[in-house]
Amino acid sequence: MINRELIRLKVVQLVYANYKNEGKTVDVAMQELMFSLAKSYELYKYLLTLLVALRDYAVRKDESNRNRAQRLGTSIGGDTPDARFAANALLQQLADNEALAEYIEKEKKPWPEEDGFVKKLYDQMVESDIFAMYLTKEDFAYEADREVVRKLYKTFVCNCDDLDAMLEDHSLYWNDDKEIIDSFVLKTIKRFGPDTTASQPLLPQFATDDDRVFAESLFTLTLKQHDELEELVRTNCRNWKLERMPFMDVIIAEIAICELLNFPTIPLSVTINEYLDIAKVYSTPRSASFLNGLLDHTARQLFNEGRIMKRADERPARPEVQEPVAEAPKPRRRKISRPAASATPAGE
Repeated sequence: MINRELIRLKVVQLVYANYKNEGKTVDVAMQELMFSLAKSYELYKYLLTLLVALRDYAVRKDESNRNRAQRLGTSIGGDTPDARFAANALLQQLADNEALAEYIEKEKKPWPEEDGFVKKLYDQMVESDIFAMYLTKEDFAYEADREVVRKLYKTFVCNCDDLDAMLEDHSLYWNDDKEIIDSFVLKTIKRFGPDTTASQPLLPQFATDDDRVFAESLFTLTLKQHDELEELVRTNCRNWKLERMPFMDVIIAEIAICELLNFPTIPLSVTINEYLDIAKVYSTPRSASFLNGLLDHTARQLFNEGRIMKRADERPARPEVQEPVAEAPKPRRRKISRPAASATPAGE
């Protein structure tokens, strides 16, 4: 499940924290990286259980309404929105899934303290045009059940400010992960089908062993080759002194150059573009443009020296390079989370 986009982001975060909180060994820093990635996988399961919690709420609400009607001697005709939500085939499969049930049992019902949030989110979903269109269907085929869950999740769970704040309170490791993890939840929904059983596996923590090795190697090599990487940044940042560069730009540049040097099978354009995307979110407004030029120039130098076989001229022509700005950036969509100095795997 954990892809290289998330791995690069986590490496940037943990290298940043390691340089700010000196004194840790590489082994201790590696434990923190692996723990951080494990917490990302936990968030994946936590968000899937949100769908189970929503269904459970629909079941309770439907039962309560029917019991009240029975006491009053009235009847509820046809499918109500609550009954239809509770009967959704995809949600039933998630509720029966053995892997999710094991996680829920381990966490002792992960959403009970969030009853107010679940109720508010449920009401938004059931009162939406998406759900209203779903209720007009004469035949509730499995595909319709799965599609409405996907649309509801994408509309009301992705980019949910209340949920983002709640997740940040739960774990400092979750603050920057949700956007990527949401994509894995949506992918999981698509993997379910009419014949899916309770034993359906969830996405694994790592898609392949290569991704785990990539995470470990990129992180340790960046720390071990720090002096060499810093010198390459210094010599390729044109007329701009390294000491005046935003610290985050230096971190991103070092990790990107480490990847250029040590992972020959990853295309140069993939490496540079991935770190430019990180810079656009986590550094100054001009950082991506500046780093584009710095990394392009560094790649050409390394190719000319025979240290890499990736040709820099295979990338599209870079835009005009602007110098970085050293002042703090204005608030952006997300801010990088730096684990506290005392944060260790045992303390989470």
